[in-house]
Amino acid sequence: MRKFGIVGVVAASALLGLSACGGGGEDKAEAPAAEVPAPAPAAEPVAPAAPVVAEPAVVAPAASAAGEGTIQVAGLTGDSVAGARVFAQCRTCHVVEEGVNRVGPSLHGIIDRTAGQVAGYSYSTANLNSGAVWDNATLFTYLENPRGFMPGTKMAFVGLRNPQQRADVIAYLNAHDND
Repeated sequence: MRKFGIVGVVAASALLGLSACGGGGEDKAEAPAAEVPAPAPAAEPVAPAAPVVAEPAVVAPAASAAGEGTIQVAGLTGDSVAGARVFAQCRTCHVVEEGVNRVGPSLHGIIDRTAGQVAGYSYSTANLNSGAVWDNATLFTYLENPRGFMPGTKMAFVGLRNPQQRADVIAYLNAHDND
């Protein structure tokens, strides 16, 4: 085994995996064909499915006295408490307190604000010229891949691929929008 090193081990593992998944070289043509029963006729016509909505559904947050709440965005229910945990990775550069800029601008009052508007923060040209309005749907798209959404942005964060985490962060931002 030592003679082949790690490449040989990986190749052998791949071959074993293929044979375990039915890719072991048996001839599929020799297997008897299974009979498929004919579908039963429908008793009554079925109504067509509702059309798919292209726009993400956005509902205002239901906030409690503790600043906790939920929000519907892109068909997901975002939870501000879960969003606070996810937002922990954003805190290196951002806070929700007004007037506190770090590597990134303060996110206080971000909901429905036009990009590039926090006083005292030096934005990239891409951000200043984007015209983006940070509503829930735009934030949901932006947070997935900031550099893909806004090429030239200074934001180095690669994004949140998990849609539930994005919905949770947006719920957190909504719950703390005007603290």
